[in-house]
Amino acid sequence: MSLLTPIQLGGRAAKNRVMFGPHETNLGRDRAISDRHVAYYERRAAGGCGIVVTEEASVHVSDWPYERAPFSGDCFEGWRLVANAVHSQGALAIAALGHAGGQGSSAYSQRELWAPSRVPDVNSREVPKWMETVDIAAVVEGFAAAAALARSAGLDGVEINAGQFSLIRQFLSGLTNHRGDEWGSDRLLFARSVLRAVRETLGDDLVVGLRLSCDELAPWAGIVPDAAADIAVTLCEAVRIDYIAVVRGSIFTASATRPDMHTAPGFNIDLARQVRAAVAGRVVTSGPTAVSGPTAAVFAQGSIVDVAMAEAALASGACDGVEMTRAQIADADLVAKWATPERIRPCLLCNQTCQVRDPRNPLVTCVVDPSSGHELDEPLVIARAARPRSVAVVGGGVAGLEAARVAAMAGHTVSLFETSVSLGGMAVTASKASGRHRLALIARWLEAECRLFGVALNTLHGGTVLNADVTIDARGSVAGPLGIASTGTPVIDAAAWLSQSTALSIGADEPVVVLDGIGGPIGVSIAETLAHAGAVVHFVTIDQVAGNELARTGDLAPANVRLQQLGVTRHLRSIARAVTVEGVEIEHRFSGNRTVIPASLVIDANHRLPSPSATGATVSIGDAVAPRTILEAILEGRRAATSIADIATPTQRASVMS
Repeated sequence: MSLLTPIQLGGRAAKNRVMFGPHETNLGRDRAISDRHVAYYERRAAGGCGIVVTEEASVHVSDWPYERAPFSGDCFEGWRLVANAVHSQGALAIAALGHAGGQGSSAYSQRELWAPSRVPDVNSREVPKWMETVDIAAVVEGFAAAAALARSAGLDGVEINAGQFSLIRQFLSGLTNHRGDEWGSDRLLFARSVLRAVRETLGDDLVVGLRLSCDELAPWAGIVPDAAADIAVTLCEAVRIDYIAVVRGSIFTASATRPDMHTAPGFNIDLARQVRAAVAGRVVTSGPTAVSGPTAAVFAQGSIVDVAMAEAALASGACDGVEMTRAQIADADLVAKWATPERIRPCLLCNQTCQVRDPRNPLVTCVVDPSSGHELDEPLVIARAARPRSVAVVGGGVAGLEAARVAAMAGHTVSLFETSVSLGGMAVTASKASGRHRLALIARWLEAECRLFGVALNTLHGGTVLNADVTIDARGSVAGPLGIASTGTPVIDAAAWLSQSTALSIGADEPVVVLDGIGGPIGVSIAETLAHAGAVVHFVTIDQVAGNELARTGDLAPANVRLQQLGVTRHLRSIARAVTVEGVEIEHRFSGNRTVIPASLVIDANHRLPSPSATGATVSIGDAVAPRTILEAILEGRRAATSIADIATPTQRASVMS
């Protein structure tokens, strides 16, 4: 059996076992499912996905967890359009329903949060309201009303969220449910009440799914895997549940549900296996939807982004299907490319732009496919050129490779010129730092695609590029000046240090200072690399915490834990003032006190600058314009390639000038 085989979920049959799971997108217009959602979900269904679950909708007005969080009462028309679009591509359309409870936000509703008990949220530190019986009844009714709307909109069913950010999990867990009434003595009562209300509303023909946190990673009071298996069995025996999506996490482990590339993929597979073994063959024995067969297909989730791992999870009996959400944000055609996995655009598990609970990540998108989430304004349509041109791309980083790939797909004759021995630029360089290995995947994929479409790839090229109609400058960035006096102790740029073949063989107990003026992942990763090699590492940052920008990816707290465990000394709120023979002199930005950190080597992980423009370049892209991220590099490479027909050739420019 393969993941591409059909699966029966209650009264509905999915054409395959691959799920595009619910996740925050912020694509809404106000709090409604929007035209942007419709295009986003339709693209995944068109790419072959069998089951599409929409962004979670809050079922009660007391819940407004983020700016454009959908509200079920406003979702009918959007759900109807999503159902039509997804059904037209042969996939099932499921609405995710939930309530964030005490893990929500009062910023938008300007009212109290609701929760089982008065347990402050770890992130907001806000103390929620202890829900009264009337509040509980209102939320249960909210789930039923939302399910009725979903049914009327033509959806195939609903998924109830009892995962990390959910009121239902808060009732299930001893971490957050300290009640002494019936809702605390029976912590499953709220979940059963919601599921029964939803099932009675939907009837037997539509799908009821459950997203269940099966390990809160807080064993002192939270749900542990054995208890989760019992919870799943009890709920399946009380109500017919058609599938369970197995996830993990609690209020204390915000980054656990969708960690970045530091966590090995497939981390929930064994957890799914345990739940599946527990619920196998269980039947609903009471209630209006009693059935005589096994219930609850189990879907594995947890950074499963590779076809081989997904198929292995199914073959091993760990699950009945696999959720591959980030993988399909990176490549909407993942299922269509299933038989040729080398053609699938790789997910880097970077969380850089697909995680949107941050104003710096306003809409869901993907660093390797900037069209994701922007299907209406950045459609991935590569039309054949009416007048093919000769195109020279100068620079073989991801910006240059993407420009060359797209230009070649459009029918242009493309040659790429790179001065170094290999392609990939800063993505490959950064991949050599601790925990960043997946960054090289996009460079290797782009290189393979360029070769497939006939791009002439020239490495170790230092000569002048001649006789091209269009020249695209993608030469990337160079190290910026250190900006402080430096004598005695050697200073090396972060990229140069990572590029050296002997860079990682640092001497044991060698004192090294990492200067991080950006707050991104590179300085932190280099510090980790050095510490793993046995160096005595000092990390200097102007920010209040190491790796300040990692808040965008969910790696901020885990990164600081790793640095602490590795023995890295963090000098926070500090500025380097001089590098001398004794080491690095730093100044505390608040007190003005100065100290000297002994060092035998200083690694500069500060800002970089654009390379000098290539002679005769028609257009510049990526870091050659301003050093930024993979997202901007790929987006600008794509835009340059698709606008080649509008770029004046040297002959046309000379004609205009004359």
